[in-house]
Amino acid sequence: MPSVRLQKWLASAGVCSRRKGEVLIQAGRVAVNGQVVTELGTKIDPDADRVAVDGVPVAVAHEALVYIIVNKPRGVVTSCEQEGVPVVVDLVSCDARIYPVGRLDKDSTGLVLLTNDGRLHHGLLHPSFDHEKEYEVTVARPIPDGALQSMAAGMPLMGSKTRPATVKRRAQRRFQIILKEGKNRQIRRMVRKVGNHVVALKRVRMASIRLGNLKEGQWRHLTDREVERLLQSLPQGVGAAQE
Repeated sequence: MPSVRLQKWLASAGVCSRRKGEVLIQAGRVAVNGQVVTELGTKIDPDADRVAVDGVPVAVAHEALVYIIVNKPRGVVTSCEQEGVPVVVDLVSCDARIYPVGRLDKDSTGLVLLTNDGRLHHGLLHPSFDHEKEYEVTVARPIPDGALQSMAAGMPLMGSKTRPATVKRRAQRRFQIILKEGKNRQIRRMVRKVGNHVVALKRVRMASIRLGNLKEGQWRHLTDREVERLLQSLPQGVGAAQE
C-alpha cells in the first residue's frame, strides 16, 4: 500500500478528524513503531507501521474490531502486561491485540471494557464525553447520611474539587455512586476523607454498558446493539472520521 500522511491515516482509521490528528501529532501524543512523531509531514506504510495514540495501539483498517467486557477479579491489573502480576487481557481468549479502556484499580472488581477500536478508547476518555461510571461500594463501618451527602455534593480532593455525583444508600455499610470523572482511586480517597474505609468496590456500569450477571473472571463480546449505542454516544467527530 502507498505511504500516507499520518494525520490522514488517523482520520481514515476513525480515531479523529484530520485537523485533530495534526494537533495530536504536534503535541507528541502519536507514536509510530514505538517512536514519538511530531512532524506533520510524516508518512507511514499502513501495512507495515504500527501507530499508537497516547500509548494505545490504533487498529489497522483490515483488522476486525473487537469489543469485550470482563468482570475483573480482585488482584488483576488493567494493563496489557506487567511482570509478575496477572493482567486483565489474559482473562480473555482473543487473537486481536485488545487493550483496556480506562483503568480499574487492582483491589477493585467489576466491569472492564477491552477493545482494539481507537475511536472507543479516545471517545470514552474524552473530557467532553461526560460518561457515567457506576459503582457498588461496601465500607468498614456504618456510613452516616452526611458523609454520603458530602460525596454527592463534591469535595476537595487531590488539589481540586470533585464533580457532583449521584449517591444512593443500599444498606448501613453499602452505597451506590455514579461518577462522571475518574481521578486516581477517587472513591477510596473520598470515603477515607469522610472517616471510613472501603472494603469492597465493584464497577457495574460504564456509559450504557452494564455488567449484568457476568461472574468474576468471565467475559463476553458486546452485542451489535451495545456497540452501536456506545459509538453513537461518543463526542461528535470521534465516532467517525472527518476532514
